[in-house]
Amino acid sequence: MKIFIDGQAGTTGLQLETRLRKRDDVTLLEIDPNLRKDPVARKALMEKADVIFLCLPDDEARKSVALVEESANKNALIIDASTAHRTSPDWTYGFPELSAAHREKLTKSRRIAVPGCHATGFIALVYPLIAAQLVEKFNQLNCTSLTGYSGGGKAMIADYETDRTPGDKLHAPRPYALGLMHKHLPEMKAVCGLDFAPHFMPVVGDMAQGMLVSVPVWSNEKLKIWQTLRDHYSGSHFIKVMPQDYELDNGFLDPTACNDTNNMELFVFGSDTQTLLVARHDNLGKGASGAAVQCMNIACGLDEKL
Repeated sequence: MKIFIDGQAGTTGLQLETRLRKRDDVTLLEIDPNLRKDPVARKALMEKADVIFLCLPDDEARKSVALVEESANKNALIIDASTAHRTSPDWTYGFPELSAAHREKLTKSRRIAVPGCHATGFIALVYPLIAAQLVEKFNQLNCTSLTGYSGGGKAMIADYETDRTPGDKLHAPRPYALGLMHKHLPEMKAVCGLDFAPHFMPVVGDMAQGMLVSVPVWSNEKLKIWQTLRDHYSGSHFIKVMPQDYELDNGFLDPTACNDTNNMELFVFGSDTQTLLVARHDNLGKGASGAAVQCMNIACGLDEKL
């Protein structure tokens, strides 16, 4: 297969390139770095590609889709890692583990939207509980997500990785999106079928990669919730529901344990009256480039684990 990554110089694009260069069944179509913003040069490569990954800001992703659809290669497989198409009815949401229907759509789709990193953790935890009616769609949920700084792109990476002094302002975790309008909220609400978007606070930490997404639930049915998640993901290769007696590191949960993989681990903690759900994954793995490659594999009839 011939693959073109539009936005190859960005964080997700570079991760995609790293993953795909390890394979001998694909050929990467590369653009002259001086022409990476030239629509003519990009369109020429898109017309040769079997698969086109979009690793761009939302508006640029929409423009790239228009370039493909006005070309002779309009039926090429497009996999968009931006937010632009995640709630569009004309695009398939790229989360095959949610249901057989989600997986089936991926096998037939030519337009796939890769889930957001925070949304991936939230939806993985909440979707099965909504389906089992252990959480009602009218519940107003809370969510906190600790993420590595690589999700902020090149500018944030540069802030964290150059000219640092011990104990500087970047050393402590930093909440953001405090206006409660984070761009992942629409898909979190829509995919789970919620009446209300969750009250969501993301936090960036002083680590390059890694993510912990937590959702508290006012429920004393911790065992039933754990069993529901375990059964829902029982056939999944990448998503694992961790044992209830999981041994923490001196009481702490490491956010980086799934880094450089496409794995996600789900935990159910809590007391006799309250339950805490936690998803752990790599914000650049199952939260971005890893999920994108998995979607490509399924859409192209390949082993999703490649």
